[in-house]
Amino acid sequence: MNATPQKILTTLSTVAIAAVLLFALYIWSALTWSYSTGERAGFLQKVSNKGWICKTWEGELSLVAMPGAAPEKFLFTVRDEATAQKLSAAAGKRVTLNYEQHKGLPTSCFGDTDYFVVGLTEIE
Repeated sequence: MNATPQKILTTLSTVAIAAVLLFALYIWSALTWSYSTGERAGFLQKVSNKGWICKTWEGELSLVAMPGAAPEKFLFTVRDEATAQKLSAAAGKRVTLNYEQHKGLPTSCFGDTDYFVVGLTEIE
């Protein structure tokens, strides 16, 4: 069995392309299917567009706690520009955030957190 350089190069190329396609499929599935969904209510403290290379919308919700208890923060990411603009307009107000949790994303280019806000409702 005599492997020519052409066959070796073809095999290596095929393996590399397959690895890239499998990685892309993994990223697509991690962003498409959510691990969990839910709602969080509190005061919207911060929404900012941050990052050096990968700009993402990141936010912070102060959860309403019992009097005397330490405040808890819910950190989240926003992928949709329209939702980010709605959140920016609601800064400082009491809101309910609808979110999806996407676990296993490999880099912070998709967001700093696992929690992606997909909608909000202002509470009067």
